[in-house]
Amino acid sequence: MAKLKLGPIADDKPVKVTLELPANLHRDLVAYAAILGREAGHVTTDPIRLIVPMLERFIASDRGFAKVRRGAQHRTGD
Repeated sequence: MAKLKLGPIADDKPVKVTLELPANLHRDLVAYAAILGREAGHVTTDPIRLIVPMLERFIASDRGFAKVRRGAQHRTGD
C-alpha cells in the first residue's frame, strides 16, 4: 500500500472553484484520486476535491510560512 500524504477526504459541502490547470497536473490529480479511492475502499474521489486538502496540507507543513505567520500574529497581538 502506498503512503499518501492525504488521508480520506471529508464528506463536506463542496465549494465551487474556477481555475485553469496544466494538463499534466490534472492527469496527476486524476491518478492521485484513483489511488486514494482504491486505498480507502471507495469510488474514485473527484480530483477537484483534492485541491483544498492538498493546499491545507502544504500550508500546514511549510515551516517558513508558520514562522513568519507566528511572528506577524505576535506583533499584531492576534
